[in-house]
Amino acid sequence: MKVVVDAMGGDHAPVAIVAGAVEAVKEFDVEVTLVGIEEEVRRELKKYSYPQERIKVIHAPETVAMDESATVVVRKKRNSSISIGVDLLKDNSEYKAFISAGNTGAVVAASTILLGMLPGVERPAIGLVIPTLNRFSFLIDVGANPDPKPHHLLQSALMANVYTNEILEIANPKIGLLNIGEESTKGTDFVKETHKMMSERLPNFMGNVEPNELFSGKFDCIICDGFVGNALIKVSQGLMESAGALLKREIKKSPIAMLGAFLMKSRLEHIKRYADYSEYGGAPLLGVNGNVMISHGRSGPKAIKNAIRAGLREAEHGILTRLRKEIEG
Repeated sequence: MKVVVDAMGGDHAPVAIVAGAVEAVKEFDVEVTLVGIEEEVRRELKKYSYPQERIKVIHAPETVAMDESATVVVRKKRNSSISIGVDLLKDNSEYKAFISAGNTGAVVAASTILLGMLPGVERPAIGLVIPTLNRFSFLIDVGANPDPKPHHLLQSALMANVYTNEILEIANPKIGLLNIGEESTKGTDFVKETHKMMSERLPNFMGNVEPNELFSGKFDCIICDGFVGNALIKVSQGLMESAGALLKREIKKSPIAMLGAFLMKSRLEHIKRYADYSEYGGAPLLGVNGNVMISHGRSGPKAIKNAIRAGLREAEHGILTRLRKEIEG
């Protein structure tokens, strides 16, 4: 199976991207096409030993900075690694997924314009697998659509239902709408209208989810608009990092605490891996007519490798076909 990877996307590109691609071709049955400034990409590839027939490089002379306008990129930077990468996914049926840790807005815009939308979906949404007390949940949208209408969130819920069932292997997933209270009368008019639409259309809609229940595992799919979802994820990441730093600082103040931490080292490492975004690799951009994975801008080699694995898994499960059936049905 073949995938396309944006070699110039992310804070550590192309170093981390190339390293992750090399790990992927060694571990998975995949062929990777790296799109980026060819000289830089090949310079990184020379550092590794790998099956060379399984990594291809396509030159893209332009790069996209994280602070560039998404629409400007699509209109004026058609030779960027993002635009060329998405074009490859669109024009070559052999490619099954596109992976990028670059400018999220640019990836969303390029994918929406160049790939087009699935029938029945008006706007794309970014989903994210999050760890909970009861395995995993799927949060959508976390940044693609900050100002949706109620029916856009209904479409996100339908797509989340398919993804959670196929990829997380949860039959009849419990769907919840993020809100400030459990009661259907709580929240803005927008949220109340969304609640009404979901109640009428989704037999497995379980009502509102309060933010303090996000990681409880009581809901398998949690639906929100892209502005709230993006803020929520960034707050959660910052809280985890701050809690980890605070814990280390306090442990160092006490020899007994240091001994306890040493004895608990394996369990603490397990918790760290469970909450580490790099273990999950990327976030699927759902609603566009192609398998697109968006990785964290700070992604290292492990995150890129796992994003490639996630893209392969989407293709293997025929997510696009399942999404079409769910939405049209």
